[in-house]
Amino acid sequence: MAVRDSALNTRQQQVPALFRAGQTVWDGLSLILRTNTGRIGFAIVAVHLTLALAGPWIAPYPPTDYHLDARFSGPSSEFWLGTDEFGRDVLSRVLAGARSIIWISVIGTIFGVTLGTVVGVTSGYLGGKIDQFIMRIVDWFLAIPSLLLTILVINMASQRFSNIDHSWIIIFVIGISFMPNNSRVIRSAALAIKPLEFVQSARLRGEPTLYIMFREVLPNVFPVVAVEATIRLSFALLLTAGLGFLGLGVKPPEPDWGLMVSENADHLGTVPWAALAPGIAMASLVVGINLLADGIRQAQNLPETGE
Repeated sequence: MAVRDSALNTRQQQVPALFRAGQTVWDGLSLILRTNTGRIGFAIVAVHLTLALAGPWIAPYPPTDYHLDARFSGPSSEFWLGTDEFGRDVLSRVLAGARSIIWISVIGTIFGVTLGTVVGVTSGYLGGKIDQFIMRIVDWFLAIPSLLLTILVINMASQRFSNIDHSWIIIFVIGISFMPNNSRVIRSAALAIKPLEFVQSARLRGEPTLYIMFREVLPNVFPVVAVEATIRLSFALLLTAGLGFLGLGVKPPEPDWGLMVSENADHLGTVPWAALAPGIAMASLVVGINLLADGIRQAQNLPETGE
């Protein structure tokens, strides 16, 4: 028992304060908000999430309603960001489009980061021939561009299942395409943790391999996982928007930021806000997430109290 307690104390000292046992979500958030980039990034992301959740209640009009007598209208008291070529309210469509792109990107990122973390921790801890075998499979996945893989899978699935929802295909492909890079980063972190004293103590105590991997090694790679997840989320948003721009995302007439840019790109001289508004919304969300990632990285080096 004394050996276990000593190893636990050593492990806790190795883990940044942001991820130590007993830390609540609010404790971690307070550390992140002590950094300038964390505060700015959190504020931007919070605004986007609030608008996405409250969109159905604050949108002036239903996003798919047509106002044919007001086609190509500029910003006004009636249509704050104007209308598109079909007379649909741009502001309402931007608010509604946030929900689809955010939930697809978040679920896809969670799937990919979880899969990559399991693969990376397993490969890094077990090592040897198992590590080499897993990494060769990862290299094979790395050779396939994520956008090309997504287009291929969507087209194949659409041919076999005409009514399939593209959202779930995109989530699946985001997870598969993010797994290789994520697993390599997590593997490197696991390799650095493997020789440390508390891991060796667990092996000497005869702890099962799964226990050591997911109770000793995994908590110590959480800092890397957190930063990776936020960075991958920004990539997922851009990939989802890119698919929408190509017409492979949410099916029309449902709003999608990428699709809105594509639909209104030819009318920039007439109604610039119809294409610029979703583009600016996407850019600001990606910037906010990247700033939040920097805040998480900086918060890992802060003490639990004081700056």
